[in-house]
Amino acid sequence: MATPPPNMEGGPPQVVAQPPGTDMTGICFKDQLWLSSYPLDRNLVFDYFAISPFYDWTCNNEQLRQRAIHPLDISHLCKMTGIEYMLVDIKEPHLFVIRKQKRDSPEKVTAMMTYYVMDGSIYQAPQLCNVFASRVDRAIHHIHKAFTTASSNLEKIGYVDPDNETAAPEPKASKETIDLREFNRVNQILQSLLRKLPPAPPPPPFPEGYVPISTGEAENGSETQQAGEPLQPPVDPIIDQGPAKRMKF
Repeated sequence: MATPPPNMEGGPPQVVAQPPGTDMTGICFKDQLWLSSYPLDRNLVFDYFAISPFYDWTCNNEQLRQRAIHPLDISHLCKMTGIEYMLVDIKEPHLFVIRKQKRDSPEKVTAMMTYYVMDGSIYQAPQLCNVFASRVDRAIHHIHKAFTTASSNLEKIGYVDPDNETAAPEPKASKETIDLREFNRVNQILQSLLRKLPPAPPPPPFPEGYVPISTGEAENGSETQQAGEPLQPPVDPIIDQGPAKRMKF
């Protein structure tokens, strides 16, 4: 079993852990030495998870480990209150899903975060509200860009004034002609749809103990867009921050 790092001053082991709720969706953890020494199965997967930076040393499972009780023993966990981890899905030996939750009573638990161990690599799953908000925001971004492009292209097309049809038309090689009333009608439709596009809906409240990502980058992005620079699509927690693109530990 993994133990907390020792105290350099010779005292009892010093617990050094990430604060509960830290967003760590941008990294993954893999210990090849541990994997080559022990089998990764339902009996040992929690010991492997406990040496990762995702583990909270203040959880109830750690108290059971210190008492030489299996950390996933539900008969003991249901009698305790506080933060705990549960193994909720198993597909040995490739996939294990671990849920972090807060227990208030034997029957009442509140899910906080989900982690998965896939082929020896541990990841934190992104919040579902973040995925939905990112997908909606990205869709609105591309729709807005499409209508803006269509509107700007219509403004560059010439037209024939119906009240002055006797005027000499310009050569077709230099400018394409279009009816003024048709141009105004299409332009009004596009402008109306552009104004009706709503902003991305706010995500639902975060689970208790969850610390959302800082909005400093988003604010800087808004200032850049106001300055006239093109705005890039928002980061997608699955497409842009999937397992293959996370920092390895």
